[in-house]
Amino acid sequence: MKPRRPLSIALLTVCWAGLFWGFYLEPRREPVETRAEIVLSGWPRELEGVRIAAISDIHAGAPYVGADKLRGLVRRVNAAEADAIVLLGDYVIDSVVGGTFMTPEDLAEILADLKAPLGVYAVLGNHDWWLDGPRVRTALEARGIKVLENEGVSLKTNGRAFRLAGLADHLERSPNPEAALQGAAREEPAIALIHEPDYFPEIPERIALTLAGHTHGGQVRLPWIGAPVVPSAYGQRYARGLVKEGTRQLFVTSGVGTSIIPVRFGVPPEYAVLTLRAL
Repeated sequence: MKPRRPLSIALLTVCWAGLFWGFYLEPRREPVETRAEIVLSGWPRELEGVRIAAISDIHAGAPYVGADKLRGLVRRVNAAEADAIVLLGDYVIDSVVGGTFMTPEDLAEILADLKAPLGVYAVLGNHDWWLDGPRVRTALEARGIKVLENEGVSLKTNGRAFRLAGLADHLERSPNPEAALQGAAREEPAIALIHEPDYFPEIPERIALTLAGHTHGGQVRLPWIGAPVVPSAYGQRYARGLVKEGTRQLFVTSGVGTSIIPVRFGVPPEYAVLTLRAL
């Protein structure tokens, strides 16, 4: 029995260290800035270097996602000097272990300080609808953040326009890319915003890049295994980061907060700063 005791102690120590890391250290970290350069087929030279900051799954009021942390997030995103800022849904959460509910109005007051030359735009996620979709939309728009649900907006820089096509939540609503592209010139390159990445296979070829959240990167990512649990019908295929399928590309940010279980392991809170390049 003696040789087994040191091994048992070592395993127990590793387990406790993992729990401490996953339930305390990593979830409470300040969101890291994930930077990526994305080369897009057909992206105009005039739009070379356009920078977009993407924030998703704030889940305000979840453990370690209080007002002070969110104000710090706003300051850091503003410091990235993106041309446009996009918010990809799940701003609120009704109930989570160890959390404290934050109203959509209180959160929107903090997010109102986000600033970008081309504006700040949002789509709603499933948790927003589970709480009260119209209320969340009203709170954001009252603070100057335009919410797009099967709607689009054309943004212009360096004399050339591109389209942000905001799609409805895939779980609770009905995404309609055609409606979001309506009114855009045919030559305008388009970027789709949606909460769940599972809709990506339905995105039309015309849209060069889709931005999504929802998965939290699985919240737990293990060495050699990856994320054991991802809230997606596609498993780890769309868990996080850049995905290329044919000429279309998807970027999934693993988000800021947590839902259901307040744990993160190997998937730190993040916001993304994406620089778009012409092929």
